[in-house]
Amino acid sequence: MNVLKYAAAASLLAVALPASAQQLSIATGGTGGTYYPYGGGLAELINNHIEGVSAVAEVTGASVENMGLVWRGDSDIALALADTVYAAYNGTDDFEGRQLENIRALASIYPNAVQLVTLADSGIESLSDLEGKTISVGAPGSGTEVNAQALLEANGISYDDFDPRRLNFNETADAIRDGDIAAGFWSVGPPTSSILNLATTRDIRLVGLSDEEVANARKVEPVFAAYKLRAGLYEGMDEAVQTVSIPNVLVASSEMDEELAYQVTKLLFERTDDLIAIHPAANDTTVEFSVDSTPIAFHPGALRYYEEVGAEIADHQRE
Repeated sequence: MNVLKYAAAASLLAVALPASAQQLSIATGGTGGTYYPYGGGLAELINNHIEGVSAVAEVTGASVENMGLVWRGDSDIALALADTVYAAYNGTDDFEGRQLENIRALASIYPNAVQLVTLADSGIESLSDLEGKTISVGAPGSGTEVNAQALLEANGISYDDFDPRRLNFNETADAIRDGDIAAGFWSVGPPTSSILNLATTRDIRLVGLSDEEVANARKVEPVFAAYKLRAGLYEGMDEAVQTVSIPNVLVASSEMDEELAYQVTKLLFERTDDLIAIHPAANDTTVEFSVDSTPIAFHPGALRYYEEVGAEIADHQRE
């Protein structure tokens, strides 16, 4: 099913519901990533299984923008990278001086992998090879740019060392394909459609990280974890590639009704197969992954679900 159909289907279902039905906006990302199809799938589940509620997935600039949308009440639910969520909740990094105190987690849903992609014949085989090149670091305000900058700076590379371009996933793939840039970063659940499409028209290389580069990144950003992109993930990818990953978190406002937050969380874990059919990233949507990975307090409604199923909740995950 084409990902562009998900929001449309959700919209049609919303129209069919009574005018009194509660409308939920789910802030996702660009259409070339994982957030949009995942959010569209969640919207479809909500429309089909939570009475009196309709939902639609919205295209956005992803993580950083999504935190502001939930904080202001412009979106009800959002997907965002764990480091961005943590920074917003605590008022650090991009959110220095503007702590978003009403941000709460519903769940951590799958890990993002930082994927550095180039053409196979580009000569770029390591982070140091990026110096002097034109590189996409992700859309402005996206979690991809936050992750790329943290990874690079942890390994002694700044934006002054190359020509940074702030392109979304599809724009990055097109620019690599057309030779306008040498390489680009994605921070997204693998596999992702824009890289899959690029690999069908060009021979690509996924640039791996050394053990030292991974360790350096984890010192700077504690929510990073070592992760291996499996062989065969993309066409022409014959060997596993080491990188770093970071959890993706589903967030809502603390002002969301507790029963609604409970129902959405329950739906997420008890209808996971429906989400897997939409995107394989949902294979990692488990209670265990969520409680092991979520860096901020859970919404009271979500917490009620975790306690019902006997999950162990860390102190920092309680208000």
